Amino acid sequence: MMLEIFDLLTMSAQSYENRRVNVFYETEQFKTRVINLEPGGEIPQCVMASYVLFYVVSGEIKLSKNGEFAILKEHQVFITEPATLAMESENGARLLGIQIKAD
Repeated sequence: MMLEIFDLLTMSAQSYENRRVNVFYETEQFKTRVINLEPGGEIPQCVMASYVLFYVVSGEIKLSKNGEFAILKEHQVFITEPATLAMESENGARLLGIQIKAD
């Protein structure tokens, strides 16, 4: 396999509604995508059936996990077991999302 380097700041990213095209690497074990939230953008509440990791490349988000809220800032990472999640960004944000696939 070739060595691949991904630049999360410059790679193209669609809005949440078109998130499927933002997947840039996928295996049987995990899937990675870049997530771009425009100012005022959000990811509506969804039930994640797998472990996920979100790393904020730039910006800041308000994160909800099972009704509990926190602010996730640039260069911070959030890792969670399966849960109900939602996000919003007042000024816009770019994230790396990694979803660990269930067996």
